[in-house]
Amino acid sequence: MTGPITPCQTTLHGADKIMRMARVRAAPGERTVSMAFCAMREPKPAGPAPTEARLHEAALAHLARYGTTQKGLIRVLDRRVDRWARAFGEPEPDIVAECKRAVRRVAAKLVTLGLINDAAFAESRARSLTRTGRSKRAIEAHLGARGVDGEIVRASLPADPEAELAACIALARRRRIGPFRRPEVEPNPLKEMGMMARAGFGHEVASRAMAMEPEEAENLIIRLKQL
Repeated sequence: MTGPITPCQTTLHGADKIMRMARVRAAPGERTVSMAFCAMREPKPAGPAPTEARLHEAALAHLARYGTTQKGLIRVLDRRVDRWARAFGEPEPDIVAECKRAVRRVAAKLVTLGLINDAAFAESRARSLTRTGRSKRAIEAHLGARGVDGEIVRASLPADPEAELAACIALARRRRIGPFRRPEVEPNPLKEMGMMARAGFGHEVASRAMAMEPEEAENLIIRLKQL
């Protein structure tokens, strides 16, 4: 064969059509030719329903890679159960319900063991987000979306009253506005204040940040990194 084979497309048992490319090396002295052919991916069997032991292993694997909350882990494991149910077809509702109950038992057990700690997660994430220029309002929304209780969220916010101003300054540096505006850029106070408002910073804090001298702003950012 001296040229590429025309790709073909077929359907088998409703499987997805995929294209695989293969290269075949000819005998010494002859040129290499390409072959293109279609192969069908057989659907994998769903297997048995996820057991509590398997869910526990999946939870540990997830925690080894990501920080999360109790509700966050429950969402991850629930999606795992849902994927199994879709692959299975139409499992008995009681089986799916028992899998979901097992998910919650696994999450509760990991909380008891101290492997999941919503307060520690919230405090660490709040500190990190503040340093990157996120406002308290933005941090509250971020943690709330991850299932952290409102009281824990409020307790995790930086206690330093200047932390919000420092976060605003950090955002200003990222956006090159206010004290960090390039000399050749024309000031646009209305646009800059709008950026800060959309990021969740109050008018007073944003006004102080925009009026700050560059050296003072840099010192505040250094202090922010020490929080």
